[in-house]
Amino acid sequence: MNPVLELLRAKPGQIDRLSVQAQGLKESVAGEIFSRAKAHGIRVDQVDRERLDAMAPKSVHQGVVAEVRQFDYSSVEEIIAVAKKAGRPGLIVILDGIQDPMNLGAIIRSAHAFGADGIVIAKDRAAAVTGVVAKASAGATAHTKIARVTNLSRTLEELKTAGYWSVAAEPTGEQTLWSAKLEGPLVIVVGAEGAGVRRGILEHCDFLVRIPMIGQVASLNASVSAAVLLSEITRRRQPAA
Repeated sequence: MNPVLELLRAKPGQIDRLSVQAQGLKESVAGEIFSRAKAHGIRVDQVDRERLDAMAPKSVHQGVVAEVRQFDYSSVEEIIAVAKKAGRPGLIVILDGIQDPMNLGAIIRSAHAFGADGIVIAKDRAAAVTGVVAKASAGATAHTKIARVTNLSRTLEELKTAGYWSVAAEPTGEQTLWSAKLEGPLVIVVGAEGAGVRRGILEHCDFLVRIPMIGQVASLNASVSAAVLLSEITRRRQPAA
């Protein structure tokens, strides 16, 4: 339900139609859905639960299903402009081959929570932004600029030209996350589940960092690694209390 509400609040133009369970929604939630839909001319159909179950057979719909248009991707230039407009160092996340929609959604959620300006994903051999991703992001896709490019290496070089330093999460990194210099405009590169960041992409990164771990697990899930990196960068950028 939260992803639908966030989409209604932030990008109602992406919604073609809403199907809402005739009974069972909280009055406050139903009121917001109907009022926002009416304000933006979005059709709302009241249906029974069986109909909603048929429309969303592989997800928990919580009483609301949105039929949306294809996700409106941003450009890398639009992501760069976010930090310039805010007058602060940029922070961009590049994902190399993340194929699990749940992981992608979780990373988008963390990126939004920790103030990243946007995310860059590849067009090939990687998950695109879908309804499953939007749900996993808890609605953060409605508030996060996401670019989809054909060549991540070229994009990294373009970001270097724009003044960004690039750091990749890599278990064999020469520096730990705690000791690495993370000032100025940054690009965080996170690799695919299991495979990590490809060698060809690593060659375009300025430095590699590893996340110190005490346990015996060899590595962290991609979405967890991204959250740890983003959290540390945000911590350093916050003014001292």
